[in-house]
Amino acid sequence: MKARSLLLAAGTAVLMAGAALAGPVKIGMITTLSGGGASLGVAIRDGFMLAIKQSGRTDVEVIVEDDQRKPDIAVQLADRMVQSDKVDILTGIVWSNLAMAVVPSVTAQGKFYISPNAGPSALAGKGCHKNYFNAAWQNDNLHEAAGAWANTAGFKNSFILAPNYPAGVDALNGYKRFYKGKIAGEVFTKLGQKDYAGEIAQIRASGADSVFFFLPGGMGIAFLKQYADSGVNLPLVGPAFSFDQDILQAVGDAALGVHNTSQWNKDLDNPANKAFVAAFVKEYGRLPSLYASQGYDTANLILSALDKADVKDADAFRAALEAADFASVRGKFRFGPNHHPIQDIYVREVVKEGDVYTNRLVGVALKDRGDAYAAECRM
Repeated sequence: MKARSLLLAAGTAVLMAGAALAGPVKIGMITTLSGGGASLGVAIRDGFMLAIKQSGRTDVEVIVEDDQRKPDIAVQLADRMVQSDKVDILTGIVWSNLAMAVVPSVTAQGKFYISPNAGPSALAGKGCHKNYFNAAWQNDNLHEAAGAWANTAGFKNSFILAPNYPAGVDALNGYKRFYKGKIAGEVFTKLGQKDYAGEIAQIRASGADSVFFFLPGGMGIAFLKQYADSGVNLPLVGPAFSFDQDILQAVGDAALGVHNTSQWNKDLDNPANKAFVAAFVKEYGRLPSLYASQGYDTANLILSALDKADVKDADAFRAALEAADFASVRGKFRFGPNHHPIQDIYVREVVKEGDVYTNRLVGVALKDRGDAYAAECRM
């Protein structure tokens, strides 16, 4: 794929007439398509494009760019999309540090940003904006659910670690917000780190009875393999980001039996999810990941709003987004007052089905959870 392209799911850009629209709509997708986090961005893109293709609409152009997981590149791409490509909506960013670099500038220029992943606390609270929506979660949510589940599991002394960037800070704050036990140790690792010998030595010496970690993408693969080889054997708990479908195949047996938290899983029993999983497998020849589900929901949220309002009418389009009138693959979904989801967060367990490592639902960790920052938001 070229670095810069106009895409629908089949690989071509199409224009068509929409009943509620005065003209074609341009969506700019800036996501990570190369380097250590590429699988996350690819999944978001693929889920998003599948929904566009299924809609049959031809009044939508999607411009896809690779941010290379670099904030300066993301900012350059966003500026070009807004100023030269004249996009109406932006989406796609995986990483919270990139979101913090891009979203405030985009919304200040009157554009809508719909996040399919990154949900930093700064954008949920005092830094919220009427044109910013998160269709996935607020960063703390899955970690809060992990803390709640750790209480149920009887953990009393957790060692916790995450990368040193906004989502990592939110992760450890989220876990501690609901976890009632003691903290045996708290460590921030380097973003992109691949060697965890030092951290594993600290865990071994800490007296912990459990380990909570947030290490998305390649970081999680490296940690889990090294942890399995270390012989430490303390139970692990974490968010779905280190136990997602595209990651598990690389981790293998080291992940079996680990409990993790997510707002989605492939076995959620609702019609929208069943149709999504089947369509994704047919289209791409692989099971969808959490990130793919978020890309798919983000596209369907946008499409539902376009059915009701012209994106050029910002007030009407914003109200249509707030209504969230679409069938989410996660089931129940609505926006809170800061444009972040209110939804159930589930516990999953890593299992093996035939030759495929995957997750199965275990139960609900948090029901109808919003976020801890909504009260600080003044739009």
